[in-house]
Amino acid sequence: MSFDLKTWLKSQIGDYEPDIPLLDVSAKNAADEREWLVTNGLGSYASASIWGANTRRYHGLFVAALEPPVRRHVLLSRIDEVVDGQPLSTNHWTSGAVSPEGYKLLEAFTVYPVPTWVFKLTGGYLIKQVSMVAGKQEVVVGYTWQGQGTAHLSLSFLANFRDFHSQTRGSPSWVFPQRLESGKAIVRAYDSAPALVLAFSRGSYEVDPSWYWNYYWPREHERGLEFREDNYRTGRLEVDLEPGSAVTIRAGLDSALAAGSIKSAVSDVAARHRYLLSRARRAKSADTQRLLLAADNFIVERRSTSGHTIVAGYHWFNDWGRDSMISLPGLTLSSGRPEIARGILQTFGQYLSQGMLPNNFPDSGMTPGYNTSDATFWWAWALRKYFEATGDSQFVVTQVRLLENVIDWHQKGTRYGLRMDEQDGLIAGGEAGVQLTWMDAKVGDYVVTPRHGKAVEINALWYNLLKTVETLSAVTGGDGSPYGVLAEKVKAGFAAFWNAEAGCLFDVIHADGSRDASIRPNQLLALSLPFPVLPKEQGESVLAVCERELLAPMGLRTLAPGDAAYQGLYGGGKSIANQYDRDTTYHQGTVWPWLVGPWVDARVNVLGKSAENLRLIGTKLKPLREHILAGAGIGSVSEIFDGDAPHHPCGCIAQGWSVAELLRVLTDYPELQ
Repeated sequence: MSFDLKTWLKSQIGDYEPDIPLLDVSAKNAADEREWLVTNGLGSYASASIWGANTRRYHGLFVAALEPPVRRHVLLSRIDEVVDGQPLSTNHWTSGAVSPEGYKLLEAFTVYPVPTWVFKLTGGYLIKQVSMVAGKQEVVVGYTWQGQGTAHLSLSFLANFRDFHSQTRGSPSWVFPQRLESGKAIVRAYDSAPALVLAFSRGSYEVDPSWYWNYYWPREHERGLEFREDNYRTGRLEVDLEPGSAVTIRAGLDSALAAGSIKSAVSDVAARHRYLLSRARRAKSADTQRLLLAADNFIVERRSTSGHTIVAGYHWFNDWGRDSMISLPGLTLSSGRPEIARGILQTFGQYLSQGMLPNNFPDSGMTPGYNTSDATFWWAWALRKYFEATGDSQFVVTQVRLLENVIDWHQKGTRYGLRMDEQDGLIAGGEAGVQLTWMDAKVGDYVVTPRHGKAVEINALWYNLLKTVETLSAVTGGDGSPYGVLAEKVKAGFAAFWNAEAGCLFDVIHADGSRDASIRPNQLLALSLPFPVLPKEQGESVLAVCERELLAPMGLRTLAPGDAAYQGLYGGGKSIANQYDRDTTYHQGTVWPWLVGPWVDARVNVLGKSAENLRLIGTKLKPLREHILAGAGIGSVSEIFDGDAPHHPCGCIAQGWSVAELLRVLTDYPELQ
């Protein structure tokens, strides 16, 4: 007896595009680091390893954003399944044991349209599916039996209630109160905690409380963090499945929750995928379409601002100003949803303060943080992209006025000593203990790459801000000529970044006049932005140096390998790399995928759109495109990679600007698809 998962899925959902790829699970290796993720557009998610094991503190079947998209808490950790005496689950324990070993029964797996597992058992196949629906605070888990005779399922529910950055220590005296209603159980970790509602389509649920001790998180151990967890079993669901029948469990926050059917839940996701593809007419190739679906994970509602925002990465990042502005064109415009782009631009603009956009919106309505020198300048880039996509001059009028305020503040001086130098028009700034550029790693009070003074990409962005306001002022009926005059002054002053000896640009000009000759990718922004600031000959030289020293299969290195400070392995290559090890190597050689966007734009701006140039770009992007289905977070793009081969993925398994910039260049240059 065999089972064709693709055919079965299409019987559930009808035609589906892109095609449904099956992941290779033949190795049956419990140490496999690949992970899956589904989200709900509110900051909540479900995620685990492809075997179903929780290998991070951030894993869980229902990780709920209690104040969307923040205050994320692990509520339903997992469901352990036993079918006719055969356990399907996989768990890691601090003893070093892996038990049960359900992964050995896994026959097939895909993440499209939802994570779907096929377990081969005596007498047939059990199909497990996990789904989340946009805008609903719930997860749906379904089990379908395709076999001979009746299969008996025993499902144990492992609950929790903790911040997703922490861990739980159980106690025999800690009992989760439960209330049973028809077809559901309502569970609280303690009386004042939010309720976890478990709804069942069929079967008999029995309260059976017990603590499971000493789960092990290998990914946290590698990060030098606490790696042990206890989970509370609330009870068991016993159910018999006839051939072709299914049981559905829905877990969420709504007391009126009903189980529904897994087929309906999966069909809803497939329908959303069709809608997203219909909006993004420029996404033609299968991997571009998969990027488009991945992009939807990062666009979420922020209740505190009553609008959309962009989650920087999963599992642990919230929304950040810099990431949002860089990601916005790829995630919203390339996906054909300019109304979301407009809303995000408008929301961030409302929080403009002293000529600066917020870098982050902390949890629980706290005051936003403004520790960024570049998020505000990226705002101008994102606005220009929005206008090019929509022609919405009415909205541009209000935004340009805000950008004029940005220019005024940077001329007279704003936070952290950020101020225009009257002599050359360049922006300088920075204070001890503060990290302001995108290379923002910090351990305690130690700023790893402070880059105080005049940073090269900040001034390339500053020049483009001035030129953007100049050109968009004409669209809005204003006089942008003063900004054009100032831009020419900045362009002349920018010549000070030229490093004739190396044939590229200095990274930073310090206040004492000394120059940092580190070869970093920041200089590419002098070529990649809509208004390049370098002469053609210098641009060609900068591009050649960056490609020779920094270009890697998965993106661009943050520092040239020949530099004494270069670190080719994230965390220094240690098997257990603590925060200091990780952060001190974060921008010292690691490869960042989002930088393919500036690299592609720079190459096209310098060398043109010839077939030969685009063919070379396409070849260089191929490994990163293959990573979408073969990488750490299946169906997405990782945050960073090691600088040295084989370029192991590190950091977040799904990063917003990694997805956004790859998606943007594939849609901006359709020849690459």
